[in-house]
Amino acid sequence: MSSSGQLKWLFQLVVSNLLTVVAVLARVRALRPVHMFLATFVPVAATTVYLKLRPRAVYMVDYACFRTTPNFRVPFAAFQEHARVWPGFDERSVRFMSRLLERSGLGEETCLPYAQHYIPPSRDLESSRAEAELIIFSAIDDLLGKTGVSPEDIDILVVNCSLFAPTPSFADMIVNRYKLRKDVRNVHLAGMGCSAGLISVGLARNLLQVAPRGSNALVVSTETITPNYYMGKERAMLLPNCLFRMGGAAVLLSTSGGNARFRLARVVRTLTGAKDGAYRCVYQEEDDRGNVGINLSKDLMSIAGDALKANITAMGPLVLPASEQLLFALSFIARRVVSSGVKPYIPDFRTAFEHFCIHAGGRAVIDELQRSLTLSDEQVEASRMTLHRFGNTSSSSLWYELAYIEAKGRMRKGDRVWMIGFGSGFKCNSAAWECIRPPAVDGGADGPWAACAHRYPVDIPDVLKH
Repeated sequence: MSSSGQLKWLFQLVVSNLLTVVAVLARVRALRPVHMFLATFVPVAATTVYLKLRPRAVYMVDYACFRTTPNFRVPFAAFQEHARVWPGFDERSVRFMSRLLERSGLGEETCLPYAQHYIPPSRDLESSRAEAELIIFSAIDDLLGKTGVSPEDIDILVVNCSLFAPTPSFADMIVNRYKLRKDVRNVHLAGMGCSAGLISVGLARNLLQVAPRGSNALVVSTETITPNYYMGKERAMLLPNCLFRMGGAAVLLSTSGGNARFRLARVVRTLTGAKDGAYRCVYQEEDDRGNVGINLSKDLMSIAGDALKANITAMGPLVLPASEQLLFALSFIARRVVSSGVKPYIPDFRTAFEHFCIHAGGRAVIDELQRSLTLSDEQVEASRMTLHRFGNTSSSSLWYELAYIEAKGRMRKGDRVWMIGFGSGFKCNSAAWECIRPPAVDGGADGPWAACAHRYPVDIPDVLKH
């Protein structure tokens, strides 16, 4: 449209609505000053209150995982040889653990701390602290180096380790090592299980809401293997020996998105501990000979499935597109009104997320979530490969999986990531992230997959997957 045509259109618009404009001006002039003040002040005040009270956006500046070295490696043969030499295990227990390893989905490069290489394994306090310091300090050093953030810039510190909680705490240990400020808000979460990493993220997010704008929160997730190696013969308590391996991660969160790599979209927590079976399905106890270990119930996968259903029921409305929510609602109504025999509709979370980080708790956990969420082999690849290369590193496993996705060059700006963790209690916790800035082309060059990403994915024989 020419300039003369635009002027003509504007003239016609004004003339056509002249009476309306005159009427509005007349009403405004008729208003009392107090009405004019309220008409101006109330919208401005309401907008100001909303901006002050709405939750602040929380961003992930970056993260770093503990990088294992070959001297920690425990091949199957070495694990079995050590088990046979230790008199606390009989031949029946050794054969049981050998079969578990063969079916576990773990590879030959998983790692255990130095203390577990001794015969018998050392479980003393000094060795336990040494493991924790090695993993935690290494991960934090890498993170601070990647982000350029000074320890003095840390305002909040949240650390989680379930089974080793010495005095002083891990939070105090980090404060002392890095000489953090006297006013740093610090918390050590213990006993929260393998999903504690996402609980820590949620807690840090909440603390950032009441901290000054631009504050930084350091989240550290690990599990200490040294003091928790089970030395008895109860089969239900031998499984953790075969699955759990050393690992840890450090994550920097902030309410400043200037240099952020991800935005935290949602955190959803589900706790089923009110039910006795759920509460005791992952339970630390002594066997009849006084050996302490973690007893894993035979109903664990069923309980985990129920917790997952509750979690996705809460997460679905927050992330799924309207079309998927409508189908789910219609299915729910049909089951209630028509017949309970109607098969429930499982929402397609692939429409909400491009990447999935499922806690690498074991082959059965990954299998169950792949089936429940109808995910492809590629969508659970990060979880299976993390289990194969690093084993179950507890609450830090999700960060090794995210590192795998990035090391393979699959992360793009705008991609959405769903992290799902399970833990004792029993809990299912999940978090949704949106990628703001993908890594550089060589983004995995300094991460935990730097020396082996080119060898993955590896083929896992069917006998291990079914």
